[in-house]
Amino acid sequence: MTTANNMENKQNNEIIIKVEDLTVAYEDKPVLWDVELNVKKGVLMAIVGPNGAGKSTLIKTMLNLIKPVTGEVLFYNEKYSKVRNKIAYVPQRGSVDWDFPTTVFDVVEMGRYGKVGWLKKVGKIDKEKTKEAIAKVGMEEFSDRQISQLSGGQQQRVFLARALVQEAEIYFMDEPFQGVDSKTEKSIIDILKKLRNEGKTVIAVHHDLQTVKEYFDYVTFINVSVVASGHVDDVFTEENIEKAYKNKNYSISIGQSLEKENREMKKEE
Repeated sequence: MTTANNMENKQNNEIIIKVEDLTVAYEDKPVLWDVELNVKKGVLMAIVGPNGAGKSTLIKTMLNLIKPVTGEVLFYNEKYSKVRNKIAYVPQRGSVDWDFPTTVFDVVEMGRYGKVGWLKKVGKIDKEKTKEAIAKVGMEEFSDRQISQLSGGQQQRVFLARALVQEAEIYFMDEPFQGVDSKTEKSIIDILKKLRNEGKTVIAVHHDLQTVKEYFDYVTFINVSVVASGHVDDVFTEENIEKAYKNKNYSISIGQSLEKENREMKKEE
């Protein structure tokens, strides 16, 4: 079913993220190959594909956490370093050290450091915004709880609150529904849809094909390269699902990546 918000986003043509000619390699095997992707303002986009397709690698490279072999990523036609304060990131829950001795409030408050500076003390307004973000994810009664004492779903809510308190324009989520119960999943997607409705851009790595059309208005299929990307009404088809999931292993060698890099260098010369 196409909602009014979906139709509005479908008609929006303002591209705020451009991924061009992106190739990333681990050791001798590329995990992303010649990725081209445009993301419009105010969309809720899923990145889907089989295990090992490069979904998490893609968003980490977009966030300058991984160096590509070739290609570039632009936000508002600028490098990430120029606009990082407009971007928030929720990593996979499994990549976080949850045994670190800190409270829910402290973790969420860290999201304000990008606004006030790491060497400055957060003020009253920042603390109020921290409380508001914690309340938005329904964790106010756990504000003083150690994060190690939380369930998986509660931990995910905390990291979502840390992203919300940054008051970003673009939100990246790596498997935000992984390991959470159905109640938490509904709560999270409601928050993401609200962000979308406020004109924010949300990009989430997602694994459940059954909920793509219900949760998202845009989708990008990836399996090392981009298979298809666009509005769910146009792109979420059996044909594209088959294309994305039928070949789980690519035999591109690192030599091909280096040849590609050499070609790009010659073009620049």
